[in-house]
Amino acid sequence: MNFPGSSPMFDLSAALTAYLLFLTAVLGLVFGSFGNAWAWRIVNGESVAKGRSHCATCGHPLSAADLVPLASFLFLRGRCRYCGEKISPRYPLAETLCALVFVSLALRFGFTPETLRLCILGFLLFVLSLVDLDSCVIPNRFPLLAAANFAAFALFGAQPGKTLLHGLIGGLSLFVPMLALVMLADRVLGRESMGGGDLKLLFVLGLYTGAARGLMLLILACCIGLVFALLPGVRGKDAENPRAFPFGPSLALAAWPVLLFGDAFLTWYLGLF
Repeated sequence: MNFPGSSPMFDLSAALTAYLLFLTAVLGLVFGSFGNAWAWRIVNGESVAKGRSHCATCGHPLSAADLVPLASFLFLRGRCRYCGEKISPRYPLAETLCALVFVSLALRFGFTPETLRLCILGFLLFVLSLVDLDSCVIPNRFPLLAAANFAAFALFGAQPGKTLLHGLIGGLSLFVPMLALVMLADRVLGRESMGGGDLKLLFVLGLYTGAARGLMLLILACCIGLVFALLPGVRGKDAENPRAFPFGPSLALAAWPVLLFGDAFLTWYLGLF
């Protein structure tokens, strides 16, 4: 089964395609659950490689039955099995979002290396967004891992027509003008207008999008950021800087539709002239 605009590796039957999409959704839920735990441990200073998962309220270690993505939350009715405290709905919502990202990429690009490449990127953006929401900080490891992911696929020829040079041009075309604009804004406002982590993330996303789609991503991210700014509880989680605003989630969310449909949109838009 071929999807419009995709180049699947194999010509699959409808039944096999549905089965693989189901597995993709399950994989997305699993990675969403792991990403939630990884982000929480980063924010709370715990190692992701050591120690068992535990309730954030009572600290009781969680059993395997408590860790089934989405199903455990529904079965336990959103409460800890041991202390009865409510579990944040962010966990099942984030897991579902990660599954939707994985499935949408598979539908758009088929079961190809491109899907794998973008699923890895999507997972990294997912985790860094959760960390940024809670701490207003984007750890350097995430932009570095995303850049390494781009470089690895580019070097092994998994991206037809796309090279490291192509990516660097896209990244710098976003990073350099934005850096100049941010430095000017910092002088005018007398304070930091955009975090260094956001600038690094913008450069890395430019590797994947190129210049034209990168500009589209930036505009969309600003629109999403304005919506986030109106939501309660988003701003001011950084005690040292109450004005800090987590822009990473806006960039990550904007990257999703741009990577899926950016080329088609540009073709349609340029066709108007």
